[in-house]
Amino acid sequence: MTERLFEGADWDFHTLQRITDACEAVAKNDLGLDVYPNQIEVITAEQMLDAYSSVGMPLFYKHWSFGKQFAYHEASYRKGLMGLAYEIVINSSPCISYLMEENTATMQTLVIAHAAFGHNHFFKNNYLFKQWTDAEGILDYLDFAKTYVMQCEERYGRTEVERTLDAAHALMSHGIDRYPGKKKLDLRAEEKRAGRRRQHEEEVFNDLWRTVPKGAAKSKSALSLERRRKLLGLPQENLLYFLEKSAPRLAPWQRELLRIVRHIAQYFYPQSQTKVMNEGTATYVHYRIMTKLHEQGRITDGNFLEFLGSHTNVVFQPEFDDQRFSGFNPYALGFAMMQDIERIVTRPEDEDREWFPDIAGKNDVMGVLRDVWANYRDESFIAQFLSPKLMRQLRMFHLHDDPEERAGIRVDAIHDERGFRRVRRELARQHDVGYIDANIEVVDVDLSGDRRLILHHHVIKGSQLNETDAKRVLQHLADLWTYDVALIEVDANDKVLREYVVSPRPIPVAA
Repeated sequence: MTERLFEGADWDFHTLQRITDACEAVAKNDLGLDVYPNQIEVITAEQMLDAYSSVGMPLFYKHWSFGKQFAYHEASYRKGLMGLAYEIVINSSPCISYLMEENTATMQTLVIAHAAFGHNHFFKNNYLFKQWTDAEGILDYLDFAKTYVMQCEERYGRTEVERTLDAAHALMSHGIDRYPGKKKLDLRAEEKRAGRRRQHEEEVFNDLWRTVPKGAAKSKSALSLERRRKLLGLPQENLLYFLEKSAPRLAPWQRELLRIVRHIAQYFYPQSQTKVMNEGTATYVHYRIMTKLHEQGRITDGNFLEFLGSHTNVVFQPEFDDQRFSGFNPYALGFAMMQDIERIVTRPEDEDREWFPDIAGKNDVMGVLRDVWANYRDESFIAQFLSPKLMRQLRMFHLHDDPEERAGIRVDAIHDERGFRRVRRELARQHDVGYIDANIEVVDVDLSGDRRLILHHHVIKGSQLNETDAKRVLQHLADLWTYDVALIEVDANDKVLREYVVSPRPIPVAA
């Protein structure tokens, strides 16, 4: 008779070890998963709230905004206005999974299957995470960042450090490289180079600003636009990188803080592009593992029913006219697509053979899924694998709403071949960061005049920036640049739609 993993809801650390071993056997032997070593940690509700406030990282520098987030989440949790996640998982090696101590034994099994094997496999094998993250070095780098920020606070004062971090955080979403460079990110090497880099910056005068013309004859000797762009590396979409390298008045320690913030922003960049795939993978993996454990008799019918109740809540998708609807639930869409791929691979219909000739009837479910998990992001995954059958099942349609047109809202994609392709294309576009994120880049600096920094926002389909938010973020940018900053919004024909100009705030002087 097969031994049960646990009896009832209670568990201890020996139980967690048995659960982990059982999940690992299914994950590797039945699903063929390839994972980082696992590190399981049990935390309290307060520790989970603390993790919420610091973007889920186990080691993070201190900042007032994290305390603000903690207070907000704690108040909401105590009032019963929000629940807490069952787990948080860190893309590192070892892969760290935080489990809530309030979870039952069944829920701990679900969480371990979901995080320690589902997310873990995706982190290790997806091409975006391979390109943009350093799982081996992230924990050491976070420890370095935390220590460095503390040292800066002791040496330069908390107020000055927080002012720099405030500005860097405001620009964080525009502090990433969207295209891979020649070198893979190596955070351990970054940490070692930090000291040498600061020493070099303190000794060497900024060659760029040495070339700025002086005196009345500046108009004659002004650098050409081509020369300025070459010196400054323009156009540049990574604003934090540009400021770190070119801002004329930043101290070396401030440049290092900008570097820390942009490295952390880069670490999270793949996650913003793979929410549907990452959660869909983890949900599919936990469903397969829990089902196998039930078939093996390792968990009881009661345990399995408890699991199904939680699983059903996770993948619940409200209808479009439901008050709870706020878009597609990534767990629901991702899991549905993984199950649909399984169906196409094993039980294809004629329609599937026409739409998916490469995988229909292949009968190697995990081989196909592992290839999908490794080589796609949300946008390309949806564009390639969303099937007409699933679109009918989820009752998808597309609405056209153009404020320039007086016709009002109309349904312009229904359930025919043309409509299916339109719905799939539009849904994929909604997950394309190149389409949904504002395309802002530095295009020029007036080196011979008032040193104004000039940025362009390339507007797509009339989506201009919110004026209040734009001015607030530009204020932080101007404070780091220490001269005026101009942001010009232009359409596809380079027609100017709106222009913002912001001046830096005066730096407070201690009495």
